[in-house]
Amino acid sequence: MSRSLGLPWLLTMLLGPPAALAEGPTRALSVGGSLTVASDYIYRGVSSSNNNPAFQADLHAGVGGTFLGVWGSTRDGGLEPYADYELEIYLGHRFDLGDAWSVVLSGRAHYLLGGSQESSDDYQELSAQLSWLDAWTFAITAIPSAPRYWFYERLSRAPAFIAETTGQWLIYHGLYITAGAGYYRVTGTGPGAESADGYAYGNLGLAWEHRHWRIEAGYYLTGDRAEVLMPYPSANQRWAGSVTWRF
Repeated sequence: MSRSLGLPWLLTMLLGPPAALAEGPTRALSVGGSLTVASDYIYRGVSSSNNNPAFQADLHAGVGGTFLGVWGSTRDGGLEPYADYELEIYLGHRFDLGDAWSVVLSGRAHYLLGGSQESSDDYQELSAQLSWLDAWTFAITAIPSAPRYWFYERLSRAPAFIAETTGQWLIYHGLYITAGAGYYRVTGTGPGAESADGYAYGNLGLAWEHRHWRIEAGYYLTGDRAEVLMPYPSANQRWAGSVTWRF
């Protein structure tokens, strides 16, 4: 499963589409969550589960456009930095720009837990997201101190920036075509391995929603430089799927 389509879907589930939110009570508290089984935990073009299944959970609350939540996943403890779990705490606010458009500003704190870690790869990120309903999203994310790797060797930390766009199009009774593309750019701190670098990634697939369930399957592509910059296996030319139950 890729998390690239997760945030727009989560915000719609949590806060409702802009038109519905404008018509309802603006201060009503909403609480929910989800449980997911994924055949592969793919995020930003690489696999944190090393092409193995992962189990994920989310719990969140929102009021008046503001949302707060926690998300967690299993991962492969044999990958750097040898942690068994991931945990994210996120906070943000959505600003409605009419009946269809919205802007979301959010921050996330990402932690790696358990295992036999000898160093910390925890990081924080800030993002700005422009959305049209729950169908299309463009987001810019900044990571002020991202862990920097070179062929699985940890070098240092450096600022990184990510640009992503995602979409889902209804084609028939809960069945969607899904697509996403992004570019990960890490800034340079010196010559050679420490110079600025980046890679592109994307996915194309199908999703089906019915009541509390969502089933996804997709095909993923990732640029070659991901194998140099990330301590996780590339998700290039790989199929993956997931089943999610939301509450």
